[in-house]
Amino acid sequence: MTAPSLMVSRACATLLGTSARSAERLKTGSRTAVYKVGLSDGRSVIVKLYAPTASRNAITEATAIRAVEAAVPVPRVLGCGAVSDAGATALVTADLGTRTLGTAVRSGRVPHAQALKDLGSILGRLHRAPVARSVPRRPFFDSVSSLARRCPSDLLDRIAPALALIADTPDTAPAVWCHGDLHFDNIVLSGPRHTPHLVDFTDAAPGRRESDVAHALVMTAAHTPWDRDALTSSYPLALDDARLSAWVVLITVRCWAHSIPGKDRALWSSRLTDLTRRTPHLFRTPSTGRTPR
Repeated sequence: MTAPSLMVSRACATLLGTSARSAERLKTGSRTAVYKVGLSDGRSVIVKLYAPTASRNAITEATAIRAVEAAVPVPRVLGCGAVSDAGATALVTADLGTRTLGTAVRSGRVPHAQALKDLGSILGRLHRAPVARSVPRRPFFDSVSSLARRCPSDLLDRIAPALALIADTPDTAPAVWCHGDLHFDNIVLSGPRHTPHLVDFTDAAPGRRESDVAHALVMTAAHTPWDRDALTSSYPLALDDARLSAWVVLITVRCWAHSIPGKDRALWSSRLTDLTRRTPHLFRTPSTGRTPR
């Protein structure tokens, strides 16, 4: 660990009333940075800084964590709020350690199929958490409009059948708390029993359960029918299989649009091609026969 930055020190002083002794940067995104921080009182905490430009911030993340904490294990929120006059915010949570379900899978301690079953069970618990009417839902239009800024129009036209199927979801369908970025490394195994805890609620918001399950399928490379069944068979709530498949297409395209040209882009292009073969009814045949590059 190194000496804490000014913003990390300010977050600890403002939100916890104590000083930071050391800090180790764990993760950096376009609008967030996460640190493991040693406090002067001997505690170790996680500090997440949000840039002023972030549309979702420490306060919205803390709201989501507190809303679901009775349904599924999550890190305890120790403090959150503004830490600069410019609007930067910070979230401070308990440090659960570094062992994740992802590290357990990669080391061979947990088989991939078992991890998918665990993920399905955790998702089911999360989606049973009550959603207050006052919490804003995330409109489907927002997902498409943000994707349109990065995605070629011909690719969006190709997945028009999938988009139409999602858009036709009745407004009466119940919303659930969606994590929004669930994969093996966002499940920390903590405590003497290695209890799985959900972390990183940056993108959490009420939405459709199929979208969250689809995201988990895509981000855990659960492409085969038996992998998909491993996750969904342990998920206790009802799923619309057609809409689930449509969401898988949309999220795969989103990953393709955000991928780096090269091996990463080739990987997502390959997965998109595979989806075209397995679920042709969710794609429109391109008139030119060209694939996105």
